[in-house]
Amino acid sequence: MMNLLSIVWNVDPVAFSIGPREVRWYGILWALGIYLCYMVQERIYKREKNPEEWLDKLFWFVVLGAILGARLGHCLFYEWHEAARMGKEPLHLLGLTFNYRNPYIENPLRILRIWEGGLASHGGAIGIILAIVWVNYKYIHKGIAWIFDRLVIGVAFTAFCIRLGNLMNSEIYGGPTSLPWGFIFVRDGMDVPCHPTQIYEMLYCVLAGVVSGWMFFKTDAAKRPGLIFGVWLLIIFGVRFLLEFIKFDQEAFEANFFLNMGQLLSLPFIAWAIYLMLMAYKRPPLK
Repeated sequence: MMNLLSIVWNVDPVAFSIGPREVRWYGILWALGIYLCYMVQERIYKREKNPEEWLDKLFWFVVLGAILGARLGHCLFYEWHEAARMGKEPLHLLGLTFNYRNPYIENPLRILRIWEGGLASHGGAIGIILAIVWVNYKYIHKGIAWIFDRLVIGVAFTAFCIRLGNLMNSEIYGGPTSLPWGFIFVRDGMDVPCHPTQIYEMLYCVLAGVVSGWMFFKTDAAKRPGLIFGVWLLIIFGVRFLLEFIKFDQEAFEANFFLNMGQLLSLPFIAWAIYLMLMAYKRPPLK
């Protein structure tokens, strides 16, 4: 529903049910994003006549790394609750008092409760990096920059689908706004228009995909390993860093931070992006 000042967003996050099981848009969009990424990679690997085995190994390890990393990232980065909220006393250690505690560290088996929800994009990124390191060491032997220069084109559209899933879940949005495209997230209990930062992030994911695809297919950037990946990282995490200023904190403990968790986790990726681009031009291009 839309009026002149805002958009009322009240979409059911459940796409359909099979008996007692709910199938959510978020899961469908994750699957669609993985499929799109595979299709892009298949085109690239066929174009360069790379072994089909490389693509198969890369696909399975990257998917596994993304899902496991995203889950662990959420549990370890964002699930810090006040001790009182967990029904426990603050932790006293070496003369220091810790008011926040993590239920997943205290009970690691809770990580398996995926039905409780919780995935973090930074954790997914770390999981993908570790998967790429392994696949390169074991199978491809071209260097992680070479692999990422090709992979990120499809990953951008996977990220687009995931952010659309966040929109369908009415989650991870920004603060109040008077702009005409503000969303009132009814299902999350909001009654004022807020920045639909999921849409903003969808747009920068498309930008990253289009720019990296253009660099790969229309220029000689692939001859400088790490250049495409560096530009992609800078777009994704640079804009993500800026958007965090208008987002609500995901957890209460972030209120005490000068920069929130999303921004702190973005900084290493921004630094890596700059390093990759500098090194890409310092080394001689591939022939």
